Formats: sequence, structure tokens, C-alpha cells
Amino acid sequence: MNTEPKDTFQSKGKGSAKAVGDDASSGQSQKVRIRVLIADDHGVVREGLASMINRNRADMTVVGESSNGREALELWKQERPDVMLLDLRMPELDGVEVIKEIRARDKSARIIILTTFDGDEDIYRAIQAGAKGYLLKDITRKALMDSIRRVHTGETCVPLHLIAKLTDRVSGETLSERELEVLRLMAKGKSNKEIASALFISEGTVKSHGKAIFAKMNVTSRTEAVADAARRGLLRL
Repeated sequence: MNTEPKDTFQSKGKGSAKAVGDDASSGQSQKVRIRVLIADDHGVVREGLASMINRNRADMTVVGESSNGREALELWKQERPDVMLLDLRMPELDGVEVIKEIRARDKSARIIILTTFDGDEDIYRAIQAGAKGYLLKDITRKALMDSIRRVHTGETCVPLHLIAKLTDRVSGETLSERELEVLRLMAKGKSNKEIASALFISEGTVKSHGKAIFAKMNVTSRTEAVADAARRGLLRL
């Protein structure tokens, strides 16, 4: 990771789960540390984050690591960390679903999404579900540590350029659930006739939905619509 700050921040495979117990020899200082849980399906990322947080960080410690969403949820129930670092795309249960499950149990849970995906729909879904931070994995070490501390105190941390994307998503036209269904089938290469049959609607209605999708997304073809939807996080290809 780079050592120079990159962003200005504004408040606002199945694997094994591992719980990390407190070190009794650390005495009183251990009690004031921010307890962090890491959930990411890439082992190298988990190990790197754990090392970064634990190395010479007197104010925080890693209490657990998990490699899929289901384990992350169970480990959160067991450890009740102060802050959770959570990947967006996880096996078994994705990040947004993990947030929803945790927030249903504890509205005060502090969760930071740490991901490579910066689509406006991804950001919107995570924040709407209750994430207190949304960070990209190219973040600097200092910015990550500062974000953990700030989220722990109750702030919301999202880089300004991601806030701009979120603003565009909130202010722009959104696709209806039916339009999303049509778009998903377009992405699978289905013809208008096949889409009509799958959704029990007429071909004329499919064409109308297609025109609406193109207009809302400001595209002129199926290929453009599918590519833009994947980039924004509306579709997973």
C-alpha cells in the first residue's frame, strides 16, 4: 500500500473462521483497545490487514478473522467486536446481507465495507443496509487506521469521490424491479420473446421496458446497458 494519503474523508471458497483471544499479559491497556473483526475471502488480504492492525497499534487489536459471510455473522455474534471490516463480495452470504443480519440484532453495530468495487449501486446498498464506512482496498494504511477510529466513535467515513457517486445514485433515475428483471435476462443473452415467456408478459411490454432501461441508463444498446449495469453494481456477471 502507498504511504501517501489518497482520499480526503468526510464524516457523515469456504474457509475457516478464527477468533483471537485477548493476551492476558497486556494488562489494563488491552481493555481500551478497539476490537476489530476482519471478514474477507482472500487469505492474503486478511493476514495483511491483521498484521497491519496489530503491528505497533496500542489502541486496536484483531479479535477474529473469517473467510465467508456466514462465518463472519457467526463470529460477530460470538465476539461482538467494536468495528468490523467486511468485504462486499463474500461466499455464502454477501456483505450487504451480513450487514442486514447484524443490524437486525444490533442497530449500533459499526461495520466498514472494505472492497475493490466502487459502483454507485454497491455503495448505495451498503450504506442503506447500515454500513458506517465504505472504503476501497487501495486506501493508505494511515487512512484505514483513522477510519477505524472514527467509525468507532460514531462517525460515518466515506471518501469524497464515493460520496459523489452515491449522490448521483440517489438523485438519478432508478430502474424498477421489473426493469431489473428484464435487464438480468438481457445479460443472459435472452431474446425479447424468451424474456416475455420467462416473465409472463408480452413481447411489446418487454420492448417498452427495454426502451425505459436505455433511457434511464443513457445507453443505446443491450451491450452498453449490461456493461454499465455491471460496472455500477446493478448486475453480477
